[in-house]
Amino acid sequence: MLEKIKIQFPDNSVKEVEIGKLAKDIIKDEIGEGLLRASIAVMINDDLKDLSTPITKDCKFKVITSKDKEALEIIKHSSAHILALAVKRLFPKTKLTIGPAIENGFYYDFDSEKPFTEEDLLKIEEEGLKIIKEDIVFERLDVDYNKAIELAKDEPYKLEMIEELKENNEPLSFYKLKDWYELCRGPHVESTGKIKAFKLTKISGAYWKADSKNKQLQRIYGVSFFTKDELKNYIKVIEEAERRDHRKIGRELDLYSFHEEAPGMPFFHNKGSLIWNKLVDFVTEIMISRNYEINKTPIILNKNLWLQSGHWDHYKNNMYFTKIDDQDFAVKPMNCPGNILIYKSHQYSYRDLPIRAGEFGLVHRHELSGVLSGLFRVRAFTQDDAHVFCTEEQIKEEIKDLINFMDVVYKTFGFDYTMELSTKPEKALGSKDLWDFAEQKLKEVLEENKKEYKLNPGDGAFYGPKIDFHLKDAIGRDWQCGTIQLDFQMPEKFNLTYEAQNNEKKRPVMIHRAVLGSVERFMGILVEHFEGKFPLWISPLQIILLPIADRHIGYCKSVQEELQNNNFTVEINDKAETMNKKIRNAQLQKINYIIVVGDKEETNKTINVRTRDEKILGEKRVADFIKELKIEIEDKKI
Repeated sequence: MLEKIKIQFPDNSVKEVEIGKLAKDIIKDEIGEGLLRASIAVMINDDLKDLSTPITKDCKFKVITSKDKEALEIIKHSSAHILALAVKRLFPKTKLTIGPAIENGFYYDFDSEKPFTEEDLLKIEEEGLKIIKEDIVFERLDVDYNKAIELAKDEPYKLEMIEELKENNEPLSFYKLKDWYELCRGPHVESTGKIKAFKLTKISGAYWKADSKNKQLQRIYGVSFFTKDELKNYIKVIEEAERRDHRKIGRELDLYSFHEEAPGMPFFHNKGSLIWNKLVDFVTEIMISRNYEINKTPIILNKNLWLQSGHWDHYKNNMYFTKIDDQDFAVKPMNCPGNILIYKSHQYSYRDLPIRAGEFGLVHRHELSGVLSGLFRVRAFTQDDAHVFCTEEQIKEEIKDLINFMDVVYKTFGFDYTMELSTKPEKALGSKDLWDFAEQKLKEVLEENKKEYKLNPGDGAFYGPKIDFHLKDAIGRDWQCGTIQLDFQMPEKFNLTYEAQNNEKKRPVMIHRAVLGSVERFMGILVEHFEGKFPLWISPLQIILLPIADRHIGYCKSVQEELQNNNFTVEINDKAETMNKKIRNAQLQKINYIIVVGDKEETNKTINVRTRDEKILGEKRVADFIKELKIEIEDKKI
């Protein structure tokens, strides 16, 4: 009689099954064929596994279907394999590297003899769809080192990975699709036919292992879904995103530009600077109302400071360097060490804490040229940083206040958001006990304040766990912006102290936070979220006056002066154009209010007002219009 093992299902029921029974057979026999047809994979304890996995010991057993978030990751990863096989069929001499699932789909990096063209992309997609139609089984093989070398003998990048994995002294896993083998840890869908929608989207460049010293590869991106309707919806979102592209709108509205003389470093024009400053002023006002001090620290700091903070070891590949008086200096990638030095210039008592130290600090990070993307991925940007120095007893109250701060800012712009708790990464400073304590504090604040959150294991900062805020924009896209990071490491490294109630020196806790994240990136998000139609309070050009004839220009100037005296941005379009063209141009420039002035308005000392969305507000007295605008700005109406 075969030995039995115990399987615990999510409803806590327990079944005994034969040892070695395949996961898919357990689903079929213990739950039913209906669920088996819907199954993508299984979760054995906390590990995702293929449906063909033999179950050999007592475990928790959960079926993964399209309703589970893990399922789409598996679909995307399997699609990357289909892409690789399609390329190998069409271009047999191409060498394979890696192909992971990513947030918006998947990609695969290839070392190809010739650059792929848009025409090639269509052919590869057609071949991928053919592979899906063939419904080929993903067959897993666990092999030893020698067999792995044999299976990957014509793939130099795979051989390099095998050599790196050899040190683990564990079996290596391959997946077989007909007569093609791919080194991969899985899991995958049971067969290619499980993927119902597959599309390749673009080609770009990438370096092997993201190192510019290595060979440049060709990266093909794609998306895949459970249904064709999901793909159609995705294409609609992509088309809408292209229409809202902040780079295009930025050019049209004359907000900012990008130049080869400073790649990855945006140039803000007058109108763009107005928006940028209004965002900074908005957050600054909230900070001052919450008893923040506003600091400003140097851009270049001595290497020794970065060694002490740990950034040198964890971040030097992304830093810029220079020499001053024969000493090594670095351009700051983060603001933390500068604010720590300001803290150290005082001797604080427990009565002074918390110290809430804010800074809009310009930082520089070296990003590879291939990933630069408008305001979203830059090399120079301004972080709306703050560092809260507090006692352990104050941690929860300060984090609660920071969550409320985020809520006020995001709701002002009409953003819904979700929160994510990220825990200790593989490379981290400090003891496990301290990390456990810090993670528990963040959990307690979230749960005591009834905040829903998702756990993101292993993605904390190297010095502490964090709460990240993900905003959802007008077309449903997700943007990670704000963050709250709990840090016990920096105070230790820099020997920060305060005088406790018993006159002893104690170590403060440091909380890092950013609300906008990066002012530049947040501005790019806003451009796309509002499609360039900014709310009045941050609009760079709020009002335009359109005289019907030249004789009305004088009255327009007097109206302009009255509006400007009340701090509104106003222009007059006195060009020799038709009124319809002037109105159309004002709408294209997304100016909030369009004012037409003719004989009637000048005689009545009024203005005729319409919105950029063609809503006619009619004739108004200037003083009444100003009152309405001030209420709109005060309420920060969207």
